[in-house]
Amino acid sequence: MLNLLKIKNIALIDSLEIEFAAGLNLLTGETGSGKSIIVDSLGALAGERVTNDLIKDGADSAQIEGLFTVERSKHLSGLLDEAGIESDGELIVRREISLAGKNRIFVNDQLVTAAFLKRLGEHLVDIHGQGEQTALFDPETHLELLDEYAKNSKLRERVAAAFDDWSKATRKLADLQRGESEKLQLLDILRFQADEIRKADLKAEEESELEEEKRRLNNVEKLNSLSSDALNLLYDADEATVTTLEKAIRKIDELAEYDSRFADYKESLNAASAVLTDLSFAVRDFSTHLEFSPERLAEIEDRLAEITRIARKYGGTAGSALEHLTQSEAKLDAIENAEFHLEEAKKRVDMTREAYISAATYLSAARSKALPKFGKEVESALSAVALNKARFEVRISPVSNFKFQISDSQSGAVERTGFTSKGFDSIEFFFSANIGESVKPLAKVASGGEASRLMLILKTTAKERRAGKSVVFDEIDAGIGGRVAEAVGAKLKELATGQQVLCVTHQAQVASKADDHFVVEKTMTKNRTSIVVRRLDDAERVEEIARMLAGEKITEAARENAREMIARA
Repeated sequence: MLNLLKIKNIALIDSLEIEFAAGLNLLTGETGSGKSIIVDSLGALAGERVTNDLIKDGADSAQIEGLFTVERSKHLSGLLDEAGIESDGELIVRREISLAGKNRIFVNDQLVTAAFLKRLGEHLVDIHGQGEQTALFDPETHLELLDEYAKNSKLRERVAAAFDDWSKATRKLADLQRGESEKLQLLDILRFQADEIRKADLKAEEESELEEEKRRLNNVEKLNSLSSDALNLLYDADEATVTTLEKAIRKIDELAEYDSRFADYKESLNAASAVLTDLSFAVRDFSTHLEFSPERLAEIEDRLAEITRIARKYGGTAGSALEHLTQSEAKLDAIENAEFHLEEAKKRVDMTREAYISAATYLSAARSKALPKFGKEVESALSAVALNKARFEVRISPVSNFKFQISDSQSGAVERTGFTSKGFDSIEFFFSANIGESVKPLAKVASGGEASRLMLILKTTAKERRAGKSVVFDEIDAGIGGRVAEAVGAKLKELATGQQVLCVTHQAQVASKADDHFVVEKTMTKNRTSIVVRRLDDAERVEEIARMLAGEKITEAARENAREMIARA
């Protein structure tokens, strides 16, 4: 769970530190007080994207930090081990945001990527934000919720991989089925390009070797002088290095007869003498073969010009030209052997299509198996949020037509009726809030308040509840009140018995259920607005809930009502 949240220089927040506890943690406050900024900051620690627009005016950087207690599941342990992160049951996640663009993420003081944090965030917190009720009207989200409930992630991955293979095979087949005139035109171009590169007879290191030889030919006189001087110093002169070293070796040999310490140098000195002698012969051989050749220089210039011409034409380097040759030869082979390749491509399409249908069929079966149980669990839970007479159904419509159509290959698009990387099922939720009315598509019959309650039930039913994972609801109770709000508060309270729950609410009935109640307030200091958060004691809770009930002018009746609500909770 989340134990501590620290925020610095985010939006209107100067510096904020909140200690959360187990159970139901409620955040209340006036509209616009900054409650959602706190939720967004927590979302950043769960891997959501952040920009430097969040940085408080006048600050150069911002920081969000959270201390989480975690249970080391097999998956989480593997994730942490993969990144080399050590943990004794606690994780400190920190995000640093800078106007200079140096945004960094740390987990237990180890630098990690945003992609890693996104994966880690799945084990830390589930955040259900404002507006998700609207998303519930989109049947696409219904599929996601059912798959999450049925734990179909591995089957989904298998279907997505099979779909990708089928798409690639289909696009390749489309490439091979181009018009004959286009093939012939392409053949002429490819043959010309391949022949031109082959005739150039390029070699990977040839250009650098020729440049080196060119430098030698342009500097023959200087090289003659250098090699002559070097040979004289090393070998030919009376006091040449090799001669004086040999004399020194003999002296050291005599010293070694009297003191064994000098014997240790004998092998190294002999090796040095051998190296110098070998170097002398190499210099002599080099100078012997030095000869200026205008013909060879012209030959090198012509060759380098040819290499440069071909390289510029096909990618900029000799290596890129050779790579172009390899690709051209492959395309030529594909076109010249089109009939054979076409048959192979058709077989590949059939094979990948069958693999996709097989994987998608398994996924569809898993969904069909989970569907009745999921529907019953949701429907039975609706009474907990004052939807006692509501009915809920999940309907699945698998695609029966397995025909596919190849579209324009240049766009890379492949159209298949109803087939996607998520399978070929169409899932939709049907709902009725009243007795005597038949269930209809959710988007057509659910009101805003009903959608809010249904979202709460769907989210808590679909997701695996774990004590080591926090769940956050940002105004999930929008659009409800009275007895319904009381029921939603009771449901959140029930949920909080098994895991930590953080909830932003404007409903006094929900706030009265809190195990820990925080109020978010704006303050003015030196003409600057800041946000503060306070944990409320018992007396302050009564005042805050009374404010939520009565508005700006709090009456004694509102206070008494608040006390009764807290007592009932």
